[in-house]
Amino acid sequence: MEVSSVSNFETFQANRLKLRYRGKGNKPQLAHTLNGSALALPRIVAALLENNQTKDGIKIPKALVEYTGFSIIK
Repeated sequence: MEVSSVSNFETFQANRLKLRYRGKGNKPQLAHTLNGSALALPRIVAALLENNQTKDGIKIPKALVEYTGFSIIK
């Protein structure tokens, strides 16, 4: 699974924000905006489960042990 996603909202959000830029001919145009989720929690959990499987269980990466309080899921 992917851990993040981005989609083009085109001018949908920009119209509401009145977000414009000056393009060719110095004419104001609506900007295109992106909708992005940097870290979608279910995707992160799926990636951890898929990539850290061992015969003893799922090993938690060292950088996360401090936050989880455990190093393996049995």
